[in-house]
Amino acid sequence: MTKPELVDALAERTGLKKKDAEMFLNGFMDVVTETVKSGEPVVLVGFGKFVLRERKARKGVNPKTRQPIDIPAKKTVVFRPGKELHA
Repeated sequence: MTKPELVDALAERTGLKKKDAEMFLNGFMDVVTETVKSGEPVVLVGFGKFVLRERKARKGVNPKTRQPIDIPAKKTVVFRPGKELHA
């Protein structure tokens, strides 16, 4: 599902106008992004949890040249689904 499709589905389910549903979705995404970037997890009970994780530096291989490369450490967002989201 793409973002426009999600906006359409939200508008249909909630009875909001598409413009209002898009504003809500953008606001939700902004809040989640800012919160997770600050290091605090976002927990939506039953749905899942967004958490910031640090990946360690590691060795890798350039697939084109087969030369070894160093992959630096970085922070990434991990989503852990809740019980209701498991299929």
